[in-house]
Amino acid sequence: MADDTPISPPGMALDRRDFLRGSALLGAGLALAGSPLAHAAPPASSLARTRSGHIAGQREGGIHVFRGIPYGADTAPRRFQPALREARWRGVREALDFGNAAPQGGGEGPGSEDCLYLNVWTPGLRDGGKRPVLVYIHGGGYNNGSGSSPLYDGGNLARHGDVVVITVNHRLNLFGYLYLAQLGGPAFADSGNVGQLDLVQALQWVREHAGEFGGDAGNVTVFGQSGGGAKIATLMAMPAARGLFHRAWTMSGQQVTAAGPRAATQRAQLVLEHFGARDAQALATMPMEKLLEATRLRDPSRVEDTSLYLGPVLDARALPAHPFWPQAPVQSAGIPMVIGNTHDETRAFLGNDPRNFELGWDELPARLETQQYVDLLPSVVIDEYRRLYPQYTPSEVFFAATTAGRSWRGAVEELEARARQPAGAAPTWAYQLDWYARGGEAEKLRAFHTLDIPLVFDNLDLPESRTGTSDDARAMAAAMRDALLAFARHGDPNHAGLPRWEPYDLARRQTMVFDSPSRQVDDPRGGERRLYQQAPFIQRGTF
Repeated sequence: MADDTPISPPGMALDRRDFLRGSALLGAGLALAGSPLAHAAPPASSLARTRSGHIAGQREGGIHVFRGIPYGADTAPRRFQPALREARWRGVREALDFGNAAPQGGGEGPGSEDCLYLNVWTPGLRDGGKRPVLVYIHGGGYNNGSGSSPLYDGGNLARHGDVVVITVNHRLNLFGYLYLAQLGGPAFADSGNVGQLDLVQALQWVREHAGEFGGDAGNVTVFGQSGGGAKIATLMAMPAARGLFHRAWTMSGQQVTAAGPRAATQRAQLVLEHFGARDAQALATMPMEKLLEATRLRDPSRVEDTSLYLGPVLDARALPAHPFWPQAPVQSAGIPMVIGNTHDETRAFLGNDPRNFELGWDELPARLETQQYVDLLPSVVIDEYRRLYPQYTPSEVFFAATTAGRSWRGAVEELEARARQPAGAAPTWAYQLDWYARGGEAEKLRAFHTLDIPLVFDNLDLPESRTGTSDDARAMAAAMRDALLAFARHGDPNHAGLPRWEPYDLARRQTMVFDSPSRQVDDPRGGERRLYQQAPFIQRGTF
């Protein structure tokens, strides 16, 4: 159980005597048993004090880096419940390696329920720098991922922009979003949103420790891609998150509506039935790996064969209103926001099937019907795309229509909701990434989902970036990186490397198209927008 006794303020300086005193405690055998402690810090260590104890990081390219800092306790004893604060430790804890990912399948699985960790990159410690703080929330939907991907390394951003960069892990899938409030007792009342409440707890940690890491607690920008953007949209409507961040930058991630409590309960009932469990308590004590099996259950609300939807729930507690319906969240009206997407989102995941690049007009309707996520006659959609873009092949229509009908549609909904806010509300900027590296496989994937991540982080040299390292790629990274940095510092993404970028309004729908060259365009893809407005927008998983 976490220690809730008062501790010294985290902003107090940690000098060499503090560190040596901590090391002496280790030698005297006074360290807590089982604590991950360093018996001696490397000569180039970076030393910091957190609310729960001292930590030792390291310098990397002139930047202080701390990995695997706990911001909450092991969640296993309180599965499906809000997390407690992390336990205190004595001595100096090494912060050199990333913490555990949340329980999940795939390459980062199986993970651990002891997963509440964050990572910090900063140019200075306790120097009164008042730097902007940028907190990145990872994607992977609400199902998988972590803050430790090489693409999220904050060193280049921190170094170039003189900012503090933080990435974070939190509970996912059933562990973070399975709604058991109507199937269990009061202990499960918050179960449908504990993954979001983890993020609130992380942001509270950031506010408490910003000064220790050379940052400004009054200037925190949250940014995130895909599921990370959706989590940010949800945070903007959560009362517990009020005042914890001051700017929001989302990339290909929207959350217009949350799962309704009836639908979320039905999904939880499916999980109980799958395991033959009588009640929610049985799930609370089930082995972690066994519980993960339920993530592969088929979701009953989807026409395509897709696994169980698990995401934020309209629970009248942590989330009392849908994030962006019927209006943008009033509590976040004063937060400047950037909402972006890539031009060819679905090539990232539908492009894995080579048949989708060889479609004929006869087979296109059936393929489109299950993948556009909007209940319009495929023939109507195809006819309009052929009118708008007569040069498109059937495969190009497929990728364009699935992009517009799936992810981009939610971005338009959020932009319109923000634009309808009363005069005096903070501005919103829209972007569309059209740029991609020319030649080879890049011509197939084009401006695919996730391509903007290495650009804003300026991490082009990694094999995972898929941007290449040409002068053109570096110029695009500089344009996007500097827009993010300007936004974090001033609340406005304009900078000298871009043409004038105006806030989005309903009269013109101004959008920055990041390309070579970048340009502002009024209502890009307006014909596609009007096509899909023939059907009401329903966020996946709402029903």
